[in-house]
Amino acid sequence: MQEFGGPESYTPGEGAGQTKEGVSEQAREKFQQAAQQIKQILREEKKARRRDDRVAQTILQFLGEDQYAHLFQLIARLAARDCPSIFILAVLSLIHRGSHEAVEEYIAENKISIKDPADSAALFKGGKLPPEIKKTLLLWIQRLQLIMSIYAEKILLKLMVDESNIDGAVLQLTTFVLVDFFESEKLPIPYQELQPLTIKILQDVIEPHLPRIEQYFKKPVEEDKDDE
Repeated sequence: MQEFGGPESYTPGEGAGQTKEGVSEQAREKFQQAAQQIKQILREEKKARRRDDRVAQTILQFLGEDQYAHLFQLIARLAARDCPSIFILAVLSLIHRGSHEAVEEYIAENKISIKDPADSAALFKGGKLPPEIKKTLLLWIQRLQLIMSIYAEKILLKLMVDESNIDGAVLQLTTFVLVDFFESEKLPIPYQELQPLTIKILQDVIEPHLPRIEQYFKKPVEEDKDDE
C-alpha cells in the first residue's frame, strides 16, 4: 500500500474541518440510506446468518448516536463502495461499545485466528502512553487484522482505487476514530499529528494481504497485451 489517494479518493484534508456540530442533514440522510441498503442486502442473501443481521443492526444503532454524527459521511462513502460492514465496525470498535461487542462476537463465532500477527507494538515504543491505552490500541489493531485475515480480497477489492492506492476515506475515518479515542482518554491529539500513526496501523493491517489481490489488477494489463 503506497498511497491513500487516487482519482476517486477522499483526500486526508477533505472534510477534516467538519465538526460534530457541523455535520449536514444531507450527510445523515445519505448514511441512513446506505445503512438501510446494507440491511436489505443481508436480508435477501440466502446464506445470511444471525451474526450478519447483528452487524447491520449495530450500524443502525451507531447511526442513532449523535455524538458520532461527524463520522456518518465517511461511513456512507465506504458503504457506497460496498465495503464489508464488519470491517467498518472493526474500525469503529475502538470508540463504540456496540461495534466492539459485535466484532468480538463475529470473531468468536467464526473462530478466527492468525498465526503470525503483525507486531504493532513497535508503533508505540518510546511514547508516553499509559500501558492500558497501549493495550486497548493493540487489541483494536488485532481486531482489524483478524477481520482482514478472512475478508482481505473482499475488503481490498472494494477499497483499492488502483493497484497502489486505497480510498482515502479509510484513512480519514480511522484517524477521526483515533482522535475521538484520545479525547475520551483526556489525551487530545490533533488530527494531523495522528495521521502518520494511522498510516502505519493501516499498513500493518493491509500490506500482508496485497499479494492476494495483485492478480486482479494484472489481468486487464495482460488482456490488453493479448489484444495488440
